[in-house]
This record gives sequence, C-alpha cells and structure tokens, in this order.
Amino acid sequence: MSNNLQNSQELQDLNEILRVRRMKLMELQKKGKDPFAIVKYDVTHSSQQIINDFDNLEGKHVSSAGRIMSKRDMGKASFCHIQDREGRIQIYVRIDEVGPDVYEDFKKFDIGDIVGVAGEVFRTKKGEISIKVKEITLLSKSLLPLPEKWHGLKDVDLRYRQRYLDLIVNPEVRKTFILRSKIIKAIREFLDNRGFLEVDTPLLNTIPGGAAARPFITHHNTLGIDLYLRIAPELYLKRLIVGGLEKVYEMGRMFRNEGISTKHNPEFTMMEVYEAYTDYKGMMELAESLISYVAQKVLGTTKVTYQGQEIDLTPPWNRMTMIEAVKKYAGVDFDQISSDDEARSIAKEKGLSVKDGMTKGEILSLMFEEFAEEHLVQPTFIYDYPIEVSPLTKRKPDRPELTERFEIYITGREMGNAYSELNDPIDQRERFLDQVRRRESGDEEANMMDEDFLTALEYGMPPTGGLGIGVDRLIMLLTDSYSIRDVLLFPTMKPKSDDMP
Repeated sequence: MSNNLQNSQELQDLNEILRVRRMKLMELQKKGKDPFAIVKYDVTHSSQQIINDFDNLEGKHVSSAGRIMSKRDMGKASFCHIQDREGRIQIYVRIDEVGPDVYEDFKKFDIGDIVGVAGEVFRTKKGEISIKVKEITLLSKSLLPLPEKWHGLKDVDLRYRQRYLDLIVNPEVRKTFILRSKIIKAIREFLDNRGFLEVDTPLLNTIPGGAAARPFITHHNTLGIDLYLRIAPELYLKRLIVGGLEKVYEMGRMFRNEGISTKHNPEFTMMEVYEAYTDYKGMMELAESLISYVAQKVLGTTKVTYQGQEIDLTPPWNRMTMIEAVKKYAGVDFDQISSDDEARSIAKEKGLSVKDGMTKGEILSLMFEEFAEEHLVQPTFIYDYPIEVSPLTKRKPDRPELTERFEIYITGREMGNAYSELNDPIDQRERFLDQVRRRESGDEEANMMDEDFLTALEYGMPPTGGLGIGVDRLIMLLTDSYSIRDVLLFPTMKPKSDDMP
C-alpha cells in the first residue's frame, strides 16, 4: 500500500473514531450521565500509595482515579490499567460486582477516558496488585484517541507542541519534570540553609543589564515608554547588597532574543546569588557545594551519567585559568603575546575569523571558545577572564588586564558564571562607557549605561561575590537530557500555519 493510501485510510479510521466517541458522549448525556457535569471525586489513595502499602491495604476499601491506558474485555469481567500522576494500577471490573447497567456503560469506555474507581485492594493470581471495583464513575470523556494507538508520539516537534500528550504516553518524560521540580526545591533548600534571602526583582526593565544579550522589547502604553524583558537580575540584586541585604538570591525566568538550539531557548530559568564580604573563590566553593548537594539530594549520588559518560560532581572540582586552558588545548601561550597585533596574527594562523580592532583579551576568549570548551567534560572552573569580556567584574590586582571571574564547565557546556563583583563606581562608569561605544558601533548585546545603578554604587557596595547558574542546563545534566527542550514543559516554538490567527 502506498504512503498516500495508507495515510488516507488512517485518516478515515481516525474520523470514524472521533464520530463514535462523540456519539457515546451524546448517549451518556441523554441518559443524564454527562461526565463533564461531575465537579469532584474523592480520592483516598494514589496508585503508588496502594502498591507501596499493599500489606496494610489488602482487603481494604479505597478510591482512586486516573486515565484508562489499557483495557482487556473478558466477557463478564474486564481488566484495565488506569494512570495517575504517580504511575499505573490495574483495576478488575466484574458484572456481578458493579451490576449489569453499570457494566454495560463501562464496556463503552474508551482508552483515554478518565475514571474514578472505588473497591477492594487485592492481588491477582498472577501476582499483580489491583483494585476489585465496586463502583466506577466516568469523570471525563476522551474525544480524541491517544497517539500511541495511531501514529505514536515519535515526532519530536509534536511532543514539544503537545506536551500534554507526551506526559500521558511517555512515563520517562513525566519523571524528568518531577525531577525538575525536586531539583529546584533542592537549590532553594541549600541556599536557604546557608542564610540566603530569596527575593523578586522586576521582569520589565527600563534598561536591560547584567549580561551581554539581545533583549525583547515591549511598550507600556500608560507610561509611553519602551520596556525590556529582563536578560538578568544582576544589577537589581546588587542594589540590594548596597541596601544591606548581604546574602540574596533569585531564581526565575530570563528572556534573551537569541537563537534556538539544543542549549538555548529564548525563555529560560536562571538562579543568581550574591554574598557580601566574599569573592569569586568563595563563589567556587558555593557553586561546587550547591551542585553536588542537589545531585546527592535528588539522585542519591554525586556521580551521574550524561549521554553515556560518567560525570563526577564530588568537590573539589578542577580549576584552570583561561590562559592555561588555551595553552593546553590550542598550543598558544598568551603570557608570551605582547600586543593586539600579534594576537590577531596568531588567531588568523589558527584559522579563526578575526575582526579589525579585536584586542588580545577578546582573541584569548575566542580561542578558548573554539579550542578548549569542548574538552571540559568533568566539572571545571575556568577563571581569570580578560577585562574586555567582563564589564561588571573586579580586576585582578596584580594583572589589571584580567578579572576575578570564572565560569563552570561540565560536559563541554557552560553551566554558570561568577565574579568578584566590581564595586568601584568610577571604574564601573568607564566600563559602561566602553560598552556604550561598542553598542553605538553595532554590538546589540553590549550593555547600556545605567545611571541609577552607578548612583547605588556611589553610596558604597561592600566586596561581594556573585554567581549565576543556568538552572535548565543543570537539570539537563541531572536528568540526562540532550536538549534544553526536553526539560522545558513548553519550549518556545514557531506556530504551525493552522495555529495562526
């Protein structure tokens, strides 16, 4: 049979199923048994509670609810599996237990329907823990068949668009998002236990600051001004450090008008934490302690497998300067390069695309990205970044062309970013002015001038360490998920043509 004929037949079969299911609903409604009129159902036990506590519940009366995922009719008795948020449990429905009228209605239930059941807990002859049903109630009629019966939910694009179906038919997907919730809870638990205060800062910003990123722009009609969805909470959190809230953190959504890939989504979750009277080395200890704590708390181990490779999150982690990493992986020693011209020349010899006017520091950063990042599989702190790519960071006292900054790399991906925060308002103004010049030259990711933040610094900010961690990327690591879309319930998608207004 050709694909076109096969697709045509499948469409006919699907249309017939839709017709039959709607007719079943109409029949129920005519009988005064409209499932959509039911407003609640009392559930005493979930599927997993019954299975886990079988020894105490055997022979006891319970009520549970879930979606019918399989159905086996044996004449005057039937076996089904219903699925709730914790898993599946078998139900056993017999005509002499529920009565002929109820059983006749039950036989017309479809896979995908949501039911409430009440009955006695028992174990079948084959050893499966089940519910012997005394009462069964149709709570919601599924008018569309579940995808596994027809085309399966193999299309990755469809899985992301219709996450509700993905969650129904793929247990491993539900597990990922349950773990996501536990990971976020563990992050908060760790920071709360260390005395950090969780705060909320604005999502709508008059100036997009705190990161090198292209913002989304919107307009406030009453104020008559453009606003930006935040790209980072950094500058607001530092204002709080100035105000005396010495240990603060925020976890929430950030928005960056950039490309979409396995590592990037325009809307994502980040955690930023700031602590007064410490530096980037203090943030190293905080970062490795936090991530290892979360892994141990959620997974029960600090050794995790990601895409077939074991990653050991046990502290202490590897530490390497950016100059050391480039020397090791690119064979270029930037301590021996004396000028921007020499750096550009060496970069061209290495086959890199170099723009006119690029500095030695910018080329060091470029070489690191091109030659070193992919090799950093085990947890590694790369530190001492060039000042050109670190506009909010303190200089190293003995090497002012470098800054007290590090990034976390695991599986060749950046997981986090941290600084000894720049608290000199005069130096900060000069850095902002440099960013403004870059922006005027066409760099849409360069920072804007933020006069209010400079005013805050002029009142005095104590020495401070700051850390940002990409929560979605951490969740990818701990759930062995290849794409960021696999850990976002509803990733950003281009609408299909039939979804457009």
